[in-house]
Amino acid sequence: MASTPLKELCLAGLTLSIVFLTILWYKLTSNIPHEEESRLPPGPRGLPIVGFLPFLRPNLHHQLTELSQQYGPIYKLWLGGKLCVVLNSPSLAKEVVRNQDSIFANRDPPIAGLVGTYGGADISFSPNGSYWRDMRKLFVREMLSNRNLQACYSLRRHEVRKTIRNVRTEIGNPMDIGELAFVTEMNVIMSMIFSSNFVEEKEKHGKDGAEFRELVIKFLQVMGKSNISDFFPILAWFDLQGIQKEVEALLKSFESILEPAINQRMKMLSNKREDEIQGDGKKDFMQILLELMEQKDIGISLDLVKIKAILVDIVIGGTDTTITTVEWVMAELLNNPKIMSKVQHELKDVVGMNNIVEESHLSKLHYLDAVLKETLRLHPALPLLLPKRPSQSAVVGGYTIPEGTKVFLNVYAIHRDPQVWESPLEFQPERFLSRSTNLDYAGNNMKYLPFGSGRRICAGLPLAEKMLMFILASLLHSFDWKLPEGENVDLSEGFGLVIKKSKRLFAIPTPRLPQLELYQ
Repeated sequence: MASTPLKELCLAGLTLSIVFLTILWYKLTSNIPHEEESRLPPGPRGLPIVGFLPFLRPNLHHQLTELSQQYGPIYKLWLGGKLCVVLNSPSLAKEVVRNQDSIFANRDPPIAGLVGTYGGADISFSPNGSYWRDMRKLFVREMLSNRNLQACYSLRRHEVRKTIRNVRTEIGNPMDIGELAFVTEMNVIMSMIFSSNFVEEKEKHGKDGAEFRELVIKFLQVMGKSNISDFFPILAWFDLQGIQKEVEALLKSFESILEPAINQRMKMLSNKREDEIQGDGKKDFMQILLELMEQKDIGISLDLVKIKAILVDIVIGGTDTTITTVEWVMAELLNNPKIMSKVQHELKDVVGMNNIVEESHLSKLHYLDAVLKETLRLHPALPLLLPKRPSQSAVVGGYTIPEGTKVFLNVYAIHRDPQVWESPLEFQPERFLSRSTNLDYAGNNMKYLPFGSGRRICAGLPLAEKMLMFILASLLHSFDWKLPEGENVDLSEGFGLVIKKSKRLFAIPTPRLPQLELYQ
């Protein structure tokens, strides 16, 4: 009997919580004018207060694609107090990324994304405006221009050749394909930023390069977690799931790795020891950023926080999507030995068995290019891209999308739509061999958008395309690959912002080239 008052107190608290959440839900959903609400797209009803949240499944892109088959190419769903609209067709994509690109140019970042980028001070999440335009132009002009990419070719070549040498020492042993790609890509990016071999330097000081890879992976996994604070902003202060706290801890770990390098560059600049920064007079990206930070009359306001936010973008966004795609390509080739044979036959014809892959060969590797494009069709790294948020009410597909709505562009559904693609679930690289189809990465053909389209298309695309082709061509030209004994190819997907394989890919290399010196 003594527990009765406690039960009554708990029941009263529960009742008050339900009343509070109900009032909150009606307050949030009533912000949409009645005339706009009547013109919203169709969609599942969901439940009061929580909307469709209780029905969400881990692989969200699969579920949203299934819902498009029920509700059509455009539909809505309430996730808590957040109105979401999902677009699933090329024509609707064109309305958003071309016809009304300026209205849909803002992102709708999760709280984890804002915390992880110092309040959205990066390029990916910063709102459309002068700051975003200046930072993107700076990044593209100083780091990813054709001139700078050509100047950095020897650096990329050095890292790829080092990877080939490392694989040669592990002949007959299963190798982690993602780990190979990560170390190569990370060393390239960090060298472009800091003029140093980042992962290798960590290992010299007794630190494991895999530690940094795990940090990158965890960062994106947390970004992709469902957070109740995103759907009920009034609860964000409480951080009920601890996601904000987790991101802050990861950011501190990230800073502990990068800040020593930043401080070293600042010290070298303050001492004006330019000869130690770059003997040939070429500036790395960090030097450019630090010099711009000191200049107050150039129209760009930079500080250390903004610089670190941009580094988060480059390092995390630029590595994880690349290594994920390399894994998917190798998995599809191991699952389709005849296609792998065609790729290697092309490499034999273009490169030659007494030669190594150079970047000058890449433009001639049409079949490998088709394999990469077909892999990104079936396995786009960001299947829903990054959600958009209209800056004003807009009409798309005849329906109203109110200001502030979270808009998903479901490229996963578009890439697998039987009305758009013939035999969409089959791995057929040949569909990309026709030049007349205009199926490139520039986002000009709305049925193929692995990197997005419009003004917010992936800024790192030029480097990503070069590195993907260079790494894949080198691994496939130098070695034959097979799965460990008794294993089958696993094409199942894990859950996260970037859609990875659910299991890491291990494969066994065998030398393919006749001369040992070609591996040196």
